[in-house]
Amino acid sequence: MSAPPLRDRRSAAIPAVLVAAGMLLSRISGFLRQTIFSYIFGVQSDAADAFNAALRIPNFLQNLLGEGVLSASLIPVYAGLLQRTQQRDADRVARSVLGLLVLVTSIVVLAGVTFTPALLRATGVFFGGETFQLTVELVRIIFPGVGLLVFSAWCLAILNSHHKFFLAYVAPVMWNAAMITALVIYRHDDLATVAIHLAWGAVIGSALTLGVQLPSVWRIMAPEWTRAKHTFDEHVRRVVLTSIPVFFSRGAVQISAQVDMAIATLLPTGAVTALYNATQLYQLPVGLFGMGVSSAALPSMSAAAAENVIDVLRERLLGGQRAISVLVIPSMMAFLAFGDVIIGLLLQHGRFTRADTHYVWGVLAGSAVGLLATTIGRLYTAAFFALGDTKTPMRCALVRVAIVAALGWAMALELPGLIHLQPRWGAAGLTASAGVAGWVEFSLLRRSLQLRIGGVGIPFGFLAKAWATACLTAVPATALRWVIPDTWLITRGLVILTVFGASYLAAGWALGFVDLDDVRSMVTRRRTRART
Repeated sequence: MSAPPLRDRRSAAIPAVLVAAGMLLSRISGFLRQTIFSYIFGVQSDAADAFNAALRIPNFLQNLLGEGVLSASLIPVYAGLLQRTQQRDADRVARSVLGLLVLVTSIVVLAGVTFTPALLRATGVFFGGETFQLTVELVRIIFPGVGLLVFSAWCLAILNSHHKFFLAYVAPVMWNAAMITALVIYRHDDLATVAIHLAWGAVIGSALTLGVQLPSVWRIMAPEWTRAKHTFDEHVRRVVLTSIPVFFSRGAVQISAQVDMAIATLLPTGAVTALYNATQLYQLPVGLFGMGVSSAALPSMSAAAAENVIDVLRERLLGGQRAISVLVIPSMMAFLAFGDVIIGLLLQHGRFTRADTHYVWGVLAGSAVGLLATTIGRLYTAAFFALGDTKTPMRCALVRVAIVAALGWAMALELPGLIHLQPRWGAAGLTASAGVAGWVEFSLLRRSLQLRIGGVGIPFGFLAKAWATACLTAVPATALRWVIPDTWLITRGLVILTVFGASYLAAGWALGFVDLDDVRSMVTRRRTRART
C-alpha cells in the first residue's frame, strides 16, 4: 500500500485540529472559571469541597450516559450507515436512540433529585454536618442540567459523524461562561451562597451548551428527520447491545475517579478541592491530545473497519500515537519540573495562597505518572470501539478500578503516616496510584490490540528522543525560576512556559521527531480508501 499524497496527509489532520481548537477554547474558558473560583474560595474551604464534590456526582452520570456511551456505540453505527450512503437509516437510528436516551435520562435525573442523600453516601461522600447538607442542596440543583448535557452529547455524536468537529467541542464554553457570570455577580456573598448561585449557573450553562448545537443538528438531519420513525431495528439493537459493555467500561473509568473523590473526603479539608484543581490541569493534555485525537479518529476508523480496511485503521492509530507522544511527554515534564509555576500563573490569586500552590503541585505531580498511558489508552479504546469490540476495554477498565481502589486506599490513608507526612498529602498518593493503574490498563489494551491487528507499538528510538529532549530543554526553563521573582506570577509563568515549549519544539524539529506529517494518521476526512 503506497503512502497517501501530501494533500491527503495534510487534510487528514484538519478534523483533529478542529477538535483540538474547540477543546482548547473550552479548556481556556474552564481555566478562567477555575481561576475566579480559586480567587473567591481558595483551597481550605468547606464550601469549595462541597461544590467540587457535588459537581462530580452529576458529571459521573453525564459522562456515563452521554459522551462516553454515545461515542462508542452510536458513532460507529451511524457513521457506518453514512459511509454506505444510507442517510435515512442513519437518521432513523439517531431518532430512536434519542428517544431511549430521553426515557433513561429522565428516570435517572428524577431518582437523583429524589434520593440525593442516599446517592451521596452510596458514592462515598463522607462529609459531615453542614458541608454534607450543602452538598445535597448543590447536587439537587445541578442534576437537571445533567440531562441537558446528555442530550448535548447526542448532538456531539451526530456532528462528529458528519465531520463537523469544532462546534461540538467549543459548545462547553457556554457552560463555563454562565458559571463565570454567576461567580462575578455573587462574588461578595458568603461562600455557601456563592456555591448555590454557581450551581444554578451550571444549569443555565447546560441549556446554552445544548442550544448552540441544536440548529446545526437540525440542518443536518432535516427534512428526513420529520419522516424518520422510532424503530427498534437491527441497527438500533446493535447500538443498545454495544452500549452495555461500554456502560460498564466507561462506568469503570468514572468509578475510578469517584473512588479517588470518596477517599479524598476522608482526608483533611482542602483535599477534595486540591484533587479537583490538579485534575483540571491534568485533563488539559488528556482532553486536547488524547481525547481530541481519539474523538476525531473514531468516525474514520469506524468507516475503515466497516470496509474491513485494517491497514488504514492501523495507519491512523500509529500516527495518532506519535502525535500524542510528541505533545504529552513535554506536558509530563512541565507538570513535574515547574508545576508550581503553572498553578501560580492560573490559580494563585485571592484566597488561593502560595502554600496552596505547592500543595496542588504535589497532587499534580502524582497525576503526571500516568499521563502518557491515559492519553494513548484513549486512542486504543477508540480503536476497539471502531472494530466493534467493546468488551475488551470493559475488562481492562475493571482491572483499573480494582487497582485504584486498593492502591489508592493504601497510598492515601496508610502511606503518609508510615513516611511521616501530613495526612493531607494522601491526595498526592491518590493521583500517583491512579497513574500506576493507568499504566496497567494501557499495557492490557496494547497487548490485546497487538494480537488483533498487529504492529501498534511506537519505535523506542522515537520515544527516547522525545524524553531526552524534554529533559534537556527543561533545564534552562527551570533555571529561570531563580532569575524571575516569585511575585511576578504571570510574567514568570509565561516566560518559563514559552522558553520550555519553544526550546522543545525547536530541538524536536532539529532531531526530526517533531513533524506536521506525524498527525497524518490520526484521521481521514469524509472517505477512506485503501491504496494498493
